[in-house]
Amino acid sequence: MTSYKNIMEKIEQAEQIGKESYGNVNMVDSPPHYNSTEIECIEAIAAATSDGFEYYLQGNIMKYLWRYRYKNGVEDLEKARWYLNKLIFEVEGLYDDES
Repeated sequence: MTSYKNIMEKIEQAEQIGKESYGNVNMVDSPPHYNSTEIECIEAIAAATSDGFEYYLQGNIMKYLWRYRYKNGVEDLEKARWYLNKLIFEVEGLYDDES
């Protein structure tokens, strides 16, 4: 039976191989496949979805939290955190009780 520790070690090894194949670039904050033009993909999505952008961010947070154990481990948790930070930035002050 494979232990949790062995599984996590294999995931970490796979993550490292993936990072090396991308030249050790930061795949969370600035993945090169989303920055190939003058506008970042996330900014185009924000412009296209307008008020729905919050929901888009929430969906991505859920996706990365849902799959982290089975796909990219810590990298997916970092991506969830990135989307959560973006969501916080987008809604800061919008829902605060002003009374």
